Amino acid sequence: MALALPEFADELNRLIPFLLKEMVRRNTKEHFKERITLPQLLVMQFMDENQSSRMTDVATFMKVSTAAITGLVDRLVRSGYAARLLDSNDRRIIRVNLTAKGRGLIKKINDQRRQMVVHIFGKISEQEREDYLRILRRIRDVLVSEKE
Repeated sequence: MALALPEFADELNRLIPFLLKEMVRRNTKEHFKERITLPQLLVMQFMDENQSSRMTDVATFMKVSTAAITGLVDRLVRSGYAARLLDSNDRRIIRVNLTAKGRGLIKKINDQRRQMVVHIFGKISEQEREDYLRILRRIRDVLVSEKE
């Protein structure tokens, strides 16, 4: 039974919030224990993937002002998860890196997330998993092409 596009949109609007809430609920042990907010976690993951990021890069990623990201990074620095460094070529540029403590927390969270995905997706067929990834990649490609 094929759904018309408006009904498909309605069903997605019901499913996506539920799925996101459940995925977050099942993957929050470590960052709740460490009192890390979701925006802080997103910034830490960005810094993990983009070592020695400029503050402006982090702000652009989060789609906020550099002033707004400064407060968030301040909290990560105070907690020992991140460190600020002056750029060796331009003193006006401030870079942020994860500390060993920050990298360790991201590794724990990523390991927990992986275990959760293995648990949930182990209950569906290999073909369904391949279809799911293929569709997600296609949606990502559409979103990226429309952004440009």
